[in-house]
Amino acid sequence: MARVDWLAAGLVGRPHGLDGSFHVRRPRGALLELGTAVRVGDEEAEIVRRAGTDERPILRLAGHDGREAAEALRGLDLFVHRTSAPALDEDEWYAEDLEGCRVVDRAAEVGRVVRMVALPSCEVLEVARDGAPDLLVPLVRDAVRSVDVGAGVIDVDLAFLGEKQPAPSSPDSGPA
Repeated sequence: MARVDWLAAGLVGRPHGLDGSFHVRRPRGALLELGTAVRVGDEEAEIVRRAGTDERPILRLAGHDGREAAEALRGLDLFVHRTSAPALDEDEWYAEDLEGCRVVDRAAEVGRVVRMVALPSCEVLEVARDGAPDLLVPLVRDAVRSVDVGAGVIDVDLAFLGEKQPAPSSPDSGPA
């Protein structure tokens, strides 16, 4: 799987004050540190002010002074280059690395990861399945046996999830 170079860090929200600062909607606070370069629209700018909390950050970008400048950015996505992102632990992944991965239950195909969703108790993978409703897989050890980002494969335990396990797919299976 191709690795994504830019990680989604949030969305520019409403202006805050008169100096060009703005609230960030859907923030990934750990990516939005003072001094980090972000891509917004078709340009890059450095974060020169960081206030608020990780859950409700307030930012100002270099070259975007005044309330009108903040209003002009409103609604645009903020991205941080992967090389500026904090290092992850062995069992951590960015959502962008999991999107598009094949999901299997041992040898049986289950579907593909559409996105990762943050819920109050844990993060879940939304898995699109052929001929069945989407499946939400919590990122907990009992539900996820292994993640191989390099191969683009996530092995889950459907029995733990209360799902019927599909028959293993085989290139030889088919009408006789």
